[in-house]
Amino acid sequence: MKGAHTMRIAHFSDLHFGAKTLSEADRCFGAAIDRAIAAGAQAAVISGDATDHALDLHAPAAARLAAQVRRLADGCPVLMLQGTYSHEPPGTLDVFRSIGGKHPIHVADSIQQVALTGRGGWVRSPSWQFESLPADTVALFSCLPTVNKATVAAAVGAAQAASAVGEHLGRLLAGFGPANRLARSAGLPTIGVSHGTVFGSVSEHGVPMAGFDHEFTTGALFAAETQAFMLGHIHRHQSWEQDSKAGRQLVAYAGSIGRFHYGEDGDKGFLLWEVDATRASATLVPTPARRTVDIVFEGRPDLSVLREALAQQDVAGASVRVRWTVGEEDRSAVDRDAIQRMLGDAAETKLEGRIVPVVRTRAAGISRLPRLADKLRAWARVTDVNAEPLLMRLAELGEHSPEDIAERLLHHAGPSSDLEPMSDGAALPSHETSTSPSLCNGGARRQPAPVTR
Repeated sequence: MKGAHTMRIAHFSDLHFGAKTLSEADRCFGAAIDRAIAAGAQAAVISGDATDHALDLHAPAAARLAAQVRRLADGCPVLMLQGTYSHEPPGTLDVFRSIGGKHPIHVADSIQQVALTGRGGWVRSPSWQFESLPADTVALFSCLPTVNKATVAAAVGAAQAASAVGEHLGRLLAGFGPANRLARSAGLPTIGVSHGTVFGSVSEHGVPMAGFDHEFTTGALFAAETQAFMLGHIHRHQSWEQDSKAGRQLVAYAGSIGRFHYGEDGDKGFLLWEVDATRASATLVPTPARRTVDIVFEGRPDLSVLREALAQQDVAGASVRVRWTVGEEDRSAVDRDAIQRMLGDAAETKLEGRIVPVVRTRAAGISRLPRLADKLRAWARVTDVNAEPLLMRLAELGEHSPEDIAERLLHHAGPSSDLEPMSDGAALPSHETSTSPSLCNGGARRQPAPVTR
């Protein structure tokens, strides 16, 4: 092996520049660029989803992203990977090839290998892999952008699409091995870059990723025989490593550059990598991502409980969301202004009320029925309700005064059993349904579970 060459690479991912995310994305990415350049990054990788939800390239967010990427390219060569099609439709990244900068920007929108030369230029492989390395190569990048699963699903069926994609990608990744072994024998750093889901990875909300979105395993990534494998798509930073014949290998998600959703776990930042021909290491460099507080009520928000929750944590400067679920009849009982006043120190507030509609069922011709009992029977048939207990209580209401019924309930109602009928009628049942609001995990008057990020 020739003299080993170490390269410092700044790895950014999931920037999600868009109309709704611009403030967070621009602040965090801008700070990350400053820190990467100050740390002496020799190359930069953006591993997909630089834009958000098919961003209009004439939008202010696109202009800010272009300005930031150009600023990054003034510091070092930049490689941008095609991300999820819903965020970056094919062709979205083409504009970045020509935005300028002191160093070149390469867009990898197909399966390929790319060599970084000593002059700071990018050289793409003639096919999807190199047979031999370009002269003056200082680092080799193997790029696997988002793969369209629709074609696989159409060929093998949706149920088998995930595994079929995984097998296909596994073969492709292993196919990168010969060129990476060649680079390693020359003492060069080898780097993989991809956008997708690793089996066993965890989402930004702490939920294991599984199912149709499964694309590859860590074993398949290690089989590419790169020292470093830089991933995008999952917004939570996480990593896997192993010792092998290829040396010390490390696979890692940088995670999203900022905190774009409430309830996201984990720190936010970018990865600063040190990669040579035998090993790789990565350090998460934090960005000034916003703090979020998520407060959830299962019923109507209780202001006293909310006040207690806010007293236990600092919401000053944080983005706070309060959510609740109430019936349609209680929607006007929520004092949104009072909640807003209690959150006056927050940088941003979001109040989300979910209204459960009251479902009313009307039986055809019910208005033409002469007797209330007949109307009740007709309604019971439509709603699949047993009418007999209701008819018994209706009869009781016709034969006894409200005062007598109330007195009977007060003297005899208890937790042990239903009441016996009053003379020739039936008493109301002793149990009632509580209408008290419940918070978070159920149960009236329970504390909500505010989550601070």
